[in-house]
Amino acid sequence: MRLRLQQVAVLLVGVVLLGTVGLAVGSWYGGRGAAPLSSDRAQGVATELLPEAKPPSSAFVRGYRYGIFLATDDFGSAHGEFHYDSGADCALSDELRRNAASRGWQGLRRVPGDLCDGWRAEADGLMLTFTQRGAWFVLRVAPAAPDGFLAATVLATLLGAATGAALFWMVVRRPPVSRLVVTLVTVPLLPGAYLTLQDLFLDGLAEPVWPIWRSLAPVLVPLWLVLLLVGLIVLARRQDPSGIAPEVAATVREAGPTVSRGG
Repeated sequence: MRLRLQQVAVLLVGVVLLGTVGLAVGSWYGGRGAAPLSSDRAQGVATELLPEAKPPSSAFVRGYRYGIFLATDDFGSAHGEFHYDSGADCALSDELRRNAASRGWQGLRRVPGDLCDGWRAEADGLMLTFTQRGAWFVLRVAPAAPDGFLAATVLATLLGAATGAALFWMVVRRPPVSRLVVTLVTVPLLPGAYLTLQDLFLDGLAEPVWPIWRSLAPVLVPLWLVLLLVGLIVLARRQDPSGIAPEVAATVREAGPTVSRGG
């Protein structure tokens, strides 16, 4: 029973690790082709939706995560953020809703705010999010996820999880090879999987997770090569120099030398 539980636990480790890698790959692949966003375009959206309001502060942020600059057509590559004084009523929220509806923004949906409702909508490959944070309204303009982004992410996650289950199932019943394979997979992938899952719990898929793996690659690849070399050396030393299986060699040593008689 205990052995069975250990095998199930190892199997689950493979599912989580390879599934997380698959999720990162799928979100990268599905996120390519997002609409590029420039500072001027973001400013144009803000002016179109709230022509009379003047934001006291604004910022345009390029996509930069874990030391990696995202390409202009990557999902999450950039966003513009505009701050407006919320005032004493919800007039600004109502104005944005009316202007977004009249200018063809699709999928207009409500976002709960502190006192006034916010809004989310998409048009021309862009997504706007208008929310209230304390005394400020915040308008965020960013590239929308391309068509097929969610499908590619889910499919790659399932493929990665299935690969992890199959790989760990094949090796878990073959010690000591299983220990080497599990170590080679678990140790290098564990930091990236932990950071990826932490990102998902905080931001979901709103922020790209694949830069985690790209930034860790210069460390993970040498680590994997070192583990592979050490594992192969350990396996080689476990083999009897005569080529006899270790169990057989131990039996021969316990029996002691035999006396051969000449014919």
